Amino acid sequence: MRGEVYRLPARGRGHEQRGRRFAVVLQPDWLRLRTCIVAFTSTSARSTSFRPSVLIADQETLVMCDQLDTVDLDRLTEPIGFLSIQEMQRVDEALALVLDL
Repeated sequence: MRGEVYRLPARGRGHEQRGRRFAVVLQPDWLRLRTCIVAFTSTSARSTSFRPSVLIADQETLVMCDQLDTVDLDRLTEPIGFLSIQEMQRVDEALALVLDL
């Protein structure tokens, strides 16, 4: 579900995010596929206009709108919660900036 937050297992190479981390579902609910578009999060990345700050598991976290990925639905097994409407609006604004929409 769009705006839902999951904990994902470790992975990543090169400049990709590494380690266990949270991912925010970006894909609309009506688009039913076996994969899902997500944005990874970070608590240590540099803050920018395209990395909105949100609260996940009582910790300030940046949604890395420049670190998008498509993951298999089978990886979304540890739901953590949901972003608020205001947080998702900030994510949408950051995505529009990064994707030049």
